[in-house]
Amino acid sequence: MSTITGLTAGKGRDRRVNVFLDGRLAFSLSAEVVLKEGLRAGQELSETDRERLAGADNRQKCLNAAYRLLAVRPRSEQEIRQRLQKRGFESDHLEKAIASLKEKGLLDDGAFARFWKDNRQSFRPRSRRLTALELRRKGVDGAAIATAVNEIDEGESAYRAALSRARRLITSDYQEFRRRLGQYLVRRGFDYDIIQQTVDKIWTERGENATKR
Repeated sequence: MSTITGLTAGKGRDRRVNVFLDGRLAFSLSAEVVLKEGLRAGQELSETDRERLAGADNRQKCLNAAYRLLAVRPRSEQEIRQRLQKRGFESDHLEKAIASLKEKGLLDDGAFARFWKDNRQSFRPRSRRLTALELRRKGVDGAAIATAVNEIDEGESAYRAALSRARRLITSDYQEFRRRLGQYLVRRGFDYDIIQQTVDKIWTERGENATKR
């Protein structure tokens, strides 16, 4: 048995706590583990206790890594799993971290699909088809994808996507305008009918604005 003779805050921003046993630095633990386990000076630890604490610390490291990923932006379950796997976390720790995040409502593919759709529509509008493809690549299930993308108004989305692009197209030739703007909308995943309607609408608005000036 060894006795805890000191607990001191480690350096850096990762909230580690140095654990001293019998007057010597033995290991460090996540602050969350120290608090959860109620560690204190004078407490005795067996070798089994130390192994258990090491396991708890690794699980907490995994969970903290997931928190940092989610702090940047919402992510799908598959994204979190792949990122944690790349960082070398054990499968058992990884799955427990994911379960904890889902239990706390921090990992929800339905909410992520809505976030992704809203973000795309606000900053880089695209079609339902392309938005759905992006979500499938992130591992979101079909039902969550369908619920999110069905809220997209294809005509409105195509118009907003094309409007900013059209402002940079300096040409008085309709065919050139149609070709270049049409190619842009194809890359955004829109079908022929929507593209044609959108191009004609913006071309007409451009002509009306020119006449007014």
